[in-house]
Amino acid sequence: MEDRSGSTGEGRGLVLVVEDEHAIADLERLYLSRAGYGVHVERDGGAALARVRQLRPVAIVLDVGLPGLDGVEVCRRLREAGDWTPVIFVTARDDEVDRVLGLELGADDYLTKPFSPRELVARVKSLLRRAAGPRPPRVLGVGTVLLDLERRTAEADGRPLSLTAMEFDLLAHLMCEPGRVFSREQLLAAVWGQADYGGGRTVDVHVAQLRAKLGAASPLRTTRGVGYSVSDDPDRRP
Repeated sequence: MEDRSGSTGEGRGLVLVVEDEHAIADLERLYLSRAGYGVHVERDGGAALARVRQLRPVAIVLDVGLPGLDGVEVCRRLREAGDWTPVIFVTARDDEVDRVLGLELGADDYLTKPFSPRELVARVKSLLRRAAGPRPPRVLGVGTVLLDLERRTAEADGRPLSLTAMEFDLLAHLMCEPGRVFSREQLLAAVWGQADYGGGRTVDVHVAQLRAKLGAASPLRTTRGVGYSVSDDPDRRP
Protein backbone atom coordinates (compact mmCIF):
# COMPACT_ATOMS: atom_id res chain seq x y z
CA MET A 1 0.00 0.00 0.00
CA GLU A 2 1.21 3.46 -0.86
CA ASP A 3 2.04 5.94 1.90
CA ARG A 4 1.41 9.50 0.82
CA SER A 5 2.46 11.19 4.02
CA GLY A 6 5.39 13.12 2.57
CA SER A 7 7.39 15.11 5.12
CA THR A 8 8.42 18.70 4.57
CA GLY A 9 12.19 19.16 4.28
CA GLU A 10 14.44 22.21 4.40
CA GLY A 11 15.49 22.46 0.77
CA ARG A 12 17.65 19.28 0.67
CA GLY A 13 15.20 17.58 -1.67
CA LEU A 14 13.00 14.53 -1.45
CA VAL A 15 14.20 11.00 -0.64
CA LEU A 16 12.08 8.08 -1.79
CA VAL A 17 12.05 5.26 0.78
CA VAL A 18 10.89 1.89 -0.61
CA GLU A 19 10.33 -0.42 2.35
CA ASP A 20 7.51 -2.85 3.15
CA GLU A 21 8.30 -3.15 6.87
CA HIS A 22 6.35 -0.30 8.47
CA ALA A 23 8.54 0.06 11.56
CA ILE A 24 11.73 0.34 9.51
CA ALA A 25 10.13 2.75 7.02
CA ASP A 26 8.89 4.96 9.86
CA LEU A 27 12.35 5.03 11.43
CA GLU A 28 14.03 5.91 8.13
CA ARG A 29 11.49 8.67 7.51
CA LEU A 30 11.95 10.10 11.01
CA TYR A 31 15.72 10.40 10.80
CA LEU A 32 15.82 11.62 7.20
CA SER A 33 13.18 14.24 7.99
CA ARG A 34 15.18 15.42 11.00
CA ALA A 35 18.17 15.83 8.69
CA GLY A 36 16.16 18.20 6.51
CA TYR A 37 15.03 15.89 3.72
CA GLY A 38 11.51 15.47 2.47
CA VAL A 39 10.52 11.81 2.56
CA HIS A 40 7.98 9.79 0.60
CA VAL A 41 7.40 6.11 1.39
CA GLU A 42 6.26 3.36 -0.96
CA ARG A 43 5.66 -0.28 0.02
CA ASP A 44 6.21 -2.08 -3.29
CA GLY A 45 8.47 -1.91 -6.31
CA GLY A 46 5.88 -1.15 -8.97
CA ALA A 47 4.56 1.89 -7.14
CA ALA A 48 8.14 3.01 -6.48
CA LEU A 49 8.96 3.06 -10.20
CA ALA A 50 5.93 5.26 -10.88
CA ARG A 51 6.86 7.67 -8.07
CA VAL A 52 10.45 8.02 -9.29
CA ARG A 53 9.15 9.24 -12.64
CA GLN A 54 6.63 11.55 -11.01
CA LEU A 55 8.59 13.01 -8.09
CA ARG A 56 12.21 12.93 -9.30
CA PRO A 57 13.69 12.26 -5.84
CA VAL A 58 17.29 13.19 -5.06
CA ALA A 59 17.95 9.66 -3.76
CA ILE A 60 16.24 6.28 -3.27
CA VAL A 61 16.57 4.08 -0.19
CA LEU A 62 15.54 0.73 -1.67
CA ASP A 63 14.82 -2.49 0.22
CA VAL A 64 16.01 -5.51 -1.72
CA GLY A 65 13.46 -7.96 -0.30
CA LEU A 66 10.25 -6.32 -1.48
CA PRO A 67 7.20 -8.46 -2.26
CA GLY A 68 6.45 -8.86 -5.96
CA LEU A 69 8.87 -6.60 -7.83
CA ASP A 70 11.97 -6.74 -5.64
CA GLY A 71 14.55 -4.01 -5.16
CA VAL A 72 17.10 -5.57 -7.51
CA GLU A 73 14.56 -5.55 -10.36
CA VAL A 74 13.49 -1.98 -9.54
CA CYS A 75 17.09 -0.81 -9.78
CA ARG A 76 17.66 -2.76 -12.99
CA ARG A 77 14.62 -1.16 -14.66
CA LEU A 78 15.64 2.32 -13.54
CA ARG A 79 19.13 1.95 -14.98
CA GLU A 80 17.86 0.42 -18.21
CA ALA A 81 15.58 3.46 -18.61
CA GLY A 82 18.58 5.76 -18.18
CA ASP A 83 17.56 6.91 -14.70
CA TRP A 84 20.67 7.25 -12.51
CA THR A 85 19.06 8.58 -9.36
CA PRO A 86 21.40 7.56 -6.50
CA VAL A 87 20.25 4.28 -4.92
CA ILE A 88 21.13 2.82 -1.51
CA PHE A 89 20.19 -0.84 -1.25
CA VAL A 90 18.93 -2.09 2.12
CA THR A 91 18.90 -5.85 2.70
CA ALA A 92 18.45 -8.33 5.52
CA ARG A 93 21.14 -10.52 4.00
CA ASP A 94 24.90 -9.94 4.29
CA ASP A 95 25.87 -11.99 1.28
CA GLU A 96 28.83 -10.87 -0.81
CA VAL A 97 27.17 -12.23 -3.97
CA ASP A 98 24.08 -10.10 -3.31
CA ARG A 99 26.27 -7.10 -2.60
CA VAL A 100 28.27 -7.46 -5.81
CA LEU A 101 25.12 -8.09 -7.86
CA GLY A 102 23.50 -4.94 -6.49
CA LEU A 103 26.53 -2.80 -7.24
CA GLU A 104 26.86 -4.28 -10.72
CA LEU A 105 23.24 -3.36 -11.42
CA GLY A 106 24.00 0.25 -10.58
CA ALA A 107 23.30 0.61 -6.86
CA ASP A 108 25.50 3.31 -5.32
CA ASP A 109 25.71 1.99 -1.77
CA TYR A 110 24.61 -0.93 0.40
CA LEU A 111 23.35 -1.25 3.99
CA THR A 112 22.62 -4.51 5.82
CA LYS A 113 19.85 -4.77 8.41
CA PRO A 114 19.96 -4.04 11.25
CA PHE A 115 21.66 -0.67 10.72
CA SER A 116 21.84 2.61 12.57
CA PRO A 117 19.43 5.20 11.15
CA ARG A 118 22.17 7.76 11.73
CA GLU A 119 24.42 5.75 9.45
CA LEU A 120 21.69 5.79 6.80
CA VAL A 121 21.50 9.59 6.98
CA ALA A 122 25.29 9.84 6.77
CA ARG A 123 25.33 7.54 3.72
CA VAL A 124 22.62 9.61 1.98
CA LYS A 125 24.51 12.85 2.62
CA SER A 126 27.78 11.38 1.40
CA LEU A 127 26.15 9.88 -1.68
CA LEU A 128 24.51 13.17 -2.65
CA ARG A 129 27.76 15.07 -2.22
CA ARG A 130 29.45 12.68 -4.64
CA ALA A 131 26.56 12.79 -7.10
CA ALA A 132 26.16 16.56 -7.06
CA GLY A 133 28.65 17.19 -9.84
CA PRO A 134 29.45 20.76 -10.92
CA ARG A 135 27.75 23.48 -8.91
CA PRO A 136 25.41 25.83 -10.79
CA PRO A 137 26.83 29.26 -11.59
CA ARG A 138 26.81 31.78 -8.74
CA VAL A 139 24.53 34.08 -10.72
CA LEU A 140 21.59 32.84 -12.80
CA GLY A 141 20.09 34.96 -15.55
CA VAL A 142 17.07 34.58 -17.80
CA GLY A 143 16.08 37.65 -19.79
CA THR A 144 16.52 40.64 -17.46
CA VAL A 145 15.99 38.58 -14.30
CA LEU A 146 19.15 37.89 -12.28
CA LEU A 147 19.54 35.73 -9.16
CA ASP A 148 22.68 35.72 -7.02
CA LEU A 149 22.59 32.30 -5.38
CA GLU A 150 25.20 33.05 -2.72
CA ARG A 151 23.89 36.45 -1.65
CA ARG A 152 20.29 35.37 -2.30
CA THR A 153 19.47 38.61 -4.04
CA ALA A 154 17.24 39.09 -7.07
CA GLU A 155 16.63 41.80 -9.62
CA ALA A 156 14.51 42.33 -12.73
CA ASP A 157 15.08 45.07 -15.31
CA GLY A 158 17.79 46.41 -13.02
CA ARG A 159 15.48 46.87 -10.01
CA PRO A 160 15.91 44.86 -6.81
CA LEU A 161 13.21 42.38 -5.89
CA SER A 162 12.01 41.45 -2.43
CA LEU A 163 11.35 37.71 -2.57
CA THR A 164 10.44 35.33 0.20
CA ALA A 165 12.79 32.39 0.76
CA MET A 166 10.39 30.00 -0.96
CA GLU A 167 9.80 32.35 -3.91
CA PHE A 168 13.57 32.64 -4.37
CA ASP A 169 14.10 28.86 -4.21
CA LEU A 170 11.27 28.19 -6.66
CA LEU A 171 12.54 30.74 -9.18
CA ALA A 172 16.13 29.50 -8.80
CA HIS A 173 15.08 25.90 -9.39
CA LEU A 174 13.30 26.83 -12.61
CA MET A 175 16.13 29.12 -13.78
CA CYS A 176 18.74 26.38 -13.34
CA GLU A 177 17.17 24.63 -16.36
CA PRO A 178 15.61 27.23 -18.67
CA GLY A 179 13.06 25.79 -21.06
CA ARG A 180 12.43 22.63 -19.02
CA VAL A 181 8.81 22.22 -17.94
CA PHE A 182 8.44 21.02 -14.33
CA SER A 183 5.18 19.52 -13.09
CA ARG A 184 3.68 20.78 -9.85
CA GLU A 185 4.57 17.46 -8.18
CA GLN A 186 8.20 17.78 -9.26
CA LEU A 187 8.38 21.33 -7.91
CA LEU A 188 6.80 20.31 -4.62
CA ALA A 189 9.37 17.54 -4.26
CA ALA A 190 12.42 19.62 -5.26
CA VAL A 191 11.62 22.98 -3.65
CA TRP A 192 9.34 22.14 -0.73
CA GLY A 193 10.79 18.67 -0.16
CA GLN A 194 7.41 17.03 0.05
CA ALA A 195 5.07 14.76 -1.88
CA ASP A 196 1.73 16.33 -1.07
CA TYR A 197 -0.56 15.46 -3.96
CA GLY A 198 -3.08 18.08 -2.84
CA GLY A 199 -0.40 20.77 -2.73
CA GLY A 200 -0.44 21.82 -6.38
CA ARG A 201 -2.30 24.95 -5.38
CA THR A 202 0.69 25.95 -3.26
CA VAL A 203 2.86 26.03 -6.38
CA ASP A 204 0.24 28.03 -8.29
CA VAL A 205 0.04 30.64 -5.55
CA HIS A 206 3.81 31.10 -5.39
CA VAL A 207 4.05 31.37 -9.18
CA ALA A 208 1.32 34.03 -9.16
CA GLN A 209 3.16 35.96 -6.45
CA LEU A 210 6.40 35.79 -8.42
CA ARG A 211 4.72 37.02 -11.58
CA ALA A 212 3.25 39.98 -9.69
CA LYS A 213 6.69 40.94 -8.35
CA LEU A 214 8.53 40.37 -11.63
CA GLY A 215 6.00 42.30 -13.72
CA ALA A 216 6.73 42.59 -17.43
CA ALA A 217 10.18 41.05 -16.90
CA SER A 218 8.71 37.73 -15.75
CA PRO A 219 10.25 34.75 -17.60
CA LEU A 220 7.73 32.35 -16.03
CA ARG A 221 5.74 30.30 -18.51
CA THR A 222 2.78 27.95 -18.04
CA THR A 223 2.35 24.80 -20.10
CA ARG A 224 -1.33 24.03 -19.69
CA GLY A 225 -1.97 20.67 -18.08
CA VAL A 226 1.74 20.09 -17.46
CA GLY A 227 3.44 22.70 -15.29
CA TYR A 228 5.83 25.64 -15.28
CA SER A 229 9.10 26.71 -16.87
CA VAL A 230 11.16 29.85 -17.51
CA SER A 231 12.09 31.24 -20.91
CA ASP A 232 13.47 34.51 -22.28
CA ASP A 233 11.44 34.02 -25.49
CA PRO A 234 9.02 36.99 -25.56
CA ASP A 235 6.74 35.16 -27.98
CA ARG A 236 5.91 32.40 -25.53
CA ARG A 237 2.67 32.98 -23.70
CA PRO A 238 2.81 33.22 -19.88
